Amino acid sequence: MPSRRPHTPKPVPSPAAPLRQTTAGSPPIGKPWHIVLRSPKHTHRLGRCLGTLLQGGEVLALFGELGAGKTSLVKGIADGLLAEPTDVSSPTFTLIHEYRGRLPLVHSDLYRLTAAQLKDTGLNDYLDGHTVTAIEWADRWGDGLPSDRLDVHLSHRPPAARRAILTARGPAARRLLDALRSRLSANRPTRAAQQTRVQLNRPRRASH
Repeated sequence: MPSRRPHTPKPVPSPAAPLRQTTAGSPPIGKPWHIVLRSPKHTHRLGRCLGTLLQGGEVLALFGELGAGKTSLVKGIADGLLAEPTDVSSPTFTLIHEYRGRLPLVHSDLYRLTAAQLKDTGLNDYLDGHTVTAIEWADRWGDGLPSDRLDVHLSHRPPAARRAILTARGPAARRLLDALRSRLSANRPTRAAQQTRVQLNRPRRASH
């Protein structure tokens, strides 16, 4: 089960209006990568692949409206880190959840925080070069976000799919994104393999 930080910021009556997605910190290194995620299973798979590539100290800034798949992505990341993905839930009220796998994973949700409360999150304590930090509603941290991070923007793509845009901000994030693209591209079936699969799945005609 996840552990929780002992201190929690004072509750606010209602969430503040969503802020626009931030581009704080270093400018993008390379072009953003656009992915269509056709089901929650694909969102989990993206997170799991990302989790297998993490080496410790990475910051994953997650952006997107409610229900866009941010927590589903973190469940996949936990799976890739050999933590228990079923334990992952959105830390909206407890602020920070910690999970133990081959690397420590900190999962934070800044949705209900005001700018003044961000000072008391304790998130900076986890930027130790070893802990993986996944931050939902990362736009609320603004200029406080680490300059070297991987931004993941998630959005709905009707009728049931989602779109992910991954942007590297910093050299370590760029290496991670390059490795992720390489890994997913290697696992993607070629056109010839897809055609073969269709032929194998096609029902045979009865012989006369």
